Amino acid sequence: MMKNEILKSWIEQYSGPLLKKALYLLSNKEDAQDVVQDVFIAAFSSYDSFEGKSQPLTWLMAILNRKIADFYRKKYKSEPRVKLDHFFDETGSWKNNDVLNDWNVSTESELLDNPDFNKTLEECIEELPARWKILLKMYYIEEKKASDVSQELNVSTTNLWKILQRSRMQLRECLEFNWFSRL
Repeated sequence: MMKNEILKSWIEQYSGPLLKKALYLLSNKEDAQDVVQDVFIAAFSSYDSFEGKSQPLTWLMAILNRKIADFYRKKYKSEPRVKLDHFFDETGSWKNNDVLNDWNVSTESELLDNPDFNKTLEECIEELPARWKILLKMYYIEEKKASDVSQELNVSTTNLWKILQRSRMQLRECLEFNWFSRL
């Protein structure tokens, strides 16, 4: 088969899984479609380097991961910094110690098995700044190593840990307001 025919069959076969992953990581359909299109353009350009040692979908997913990392690197540099003044006072102490209190839940699985809680959690994740969202999803949901996340998104590990901590604080506040205050 010719290169064009092979790539055409890959587009038909693998667009769905690539788009699903891109949409999950980007949370925006248009951005996801653009990135998947970029994946196939890159695959076409570098087709000769595909040695067939892996499945085509594996190779395309690796390209997708790089394209998503590029997308967030660009977005990361252009997005304004998020202020956390509502958490800390000028000395760096907690303004409201309630954020340190435990939630009244008997088990973690009690929450994670609840579809309403999961919907609220997803909504809270979507409210995070875009650059925080991708780091959180890659580290906690995809369970990638911190060094891999840092390398893929060109973020220092120190910065990664700070962003993850801030993301957790934002999520906690969102869940306190949107879930636990309603119980």
